[in-house]
Amino acid sequence: MTLSILGSISPETFLREYWQKKPLLIRQALPGFQPPLEINELAGLACEEQVESRVVMETGPEGPWQLFNGPFEESFLQKLPEQNWTLLVQAVDHLLPEVGELLQAFDFLPRWRLDDIMISYAPPGGSVGPHIDYYDVFLLQASGQRRWQLGQFCDESTPLRQDTRLKILTDFQPNPEQDWVLEPGDLLYLPPQLAHWGTSLSEDCTTWSVGFRALSAEEILCGAADFIGEKLQEDLRYTDPDVTLPRHPAEIDDAATQRLKKLLLEVLDQPAAINEWFGRAMTQTKYPDQLLAPEQPWVQEDLEQLLTSAPSEAPVLQLAEGSRLAFRQGSEGRWLFADGAAWPYAESLQPWIESLSAKFTLDADFVKLSLQDPASLDLLLQLINQGSLYAISDDQ
Repeated sequence: MTLSILGSISPETFLREYWQKKPLLIRQALPGFQPPLEINELAGLACEEQVESRVVMETGPEGPWQLFNGPFEESFLQKLPEQNWTLLVQAVDHLLPEVGELLQAFDFLPRWRLDDIMISYAPPGGSVGPHIDYYDVFLLQASGQRRWQLGQFCDESTPLRQDTRLKILTDFQPNPEQDWVLEPGDLLYLPPQLAHWGTSLSEDCTTWSVGFRALSAEEILCGAADFIGEKLQEDLRYTDPDVTLPRHPAEIDDAATQRLKKLLLEVLDQPAAINEWFGRAMTQTKYPDQLLAPEQPWVQEDLEQLLTSAPSEAPVLQLAEGSRLAFRQGSEGRWLFADGAAWPYAESLQPWIESLSAKFTLDADFVKLSLQDPASLDLLLQLINQGSLYAISDDQ
């Protein structure tokens, strides 16, 4: 799928002037867009055990802005009122390849930053209240109409309502110049921490939310420190050979804290380890149990058998729904990352790595080329055997 979703704005202009800076409304970014699933199919997904789903009711049986977590019984969904509620189903692109095709339209951004596509349905008045997100999001109106009101930028100190589990703002300050009704095919980009409030205006309102992964400083610090810590030697410890006579025996002086800072900076100054951890973290799958490894590990003969009757340009391997590939090349080393795993590779393999990680499907020609080189063959088998790639014929 080759789509231009930024209208008359070039990707360079978008990144320079809008990305993580200010919102952008693109009318008819996808003219004639037809969602590949019906509202009742979305509701059916919300009843499945392995699917993450929620219902938000503005006025629930136990109070305002009540949250219900799935999976749901069909009878629960059938008894919902005629208005003022929202159904949200997470990571639908992990479940339906035809939904995941939309992500190819966002290749003007690093693919490893993509998180998932959440789809929401709401009857008239349905909403999740005024709130903020700590990540970038593109909101595609798939069917019906939704009114979006944008407000102020917020932070952790912004007051929230205390009578609900949802993080709803108590003081939403709508901007009258950013109050829009979106029609099918319209796209709205929102930067992180911008207050927004979307309300359904129709019986058939569905919105696709394309979110981007943003690790918190806490996640980065703790994750990188744990990864590096596993590799540290036992004899690397705090030392103070320059200690002087203390002013008081119980005082921790400035010199001690400076030694500690120096040790921390030395320990964290490991570019290879940090790059490896970051690649693993940013490609980690949202739901690891969705990666289905083959019952028996594949070997070279299995790939050769796969190619037996396949035309040269026919797709034979598929990137698993929800799977993420990325690579890193630098002075500290080269790695291929896939779903939280990492494999070092030689410089000679760089063209193959770039071709592999640019694709969603691999054709027979690409696999034949991979069979000619032991290093590329090994990586291809690793990806298949951990479930990041699967044979298309197995899925038919």
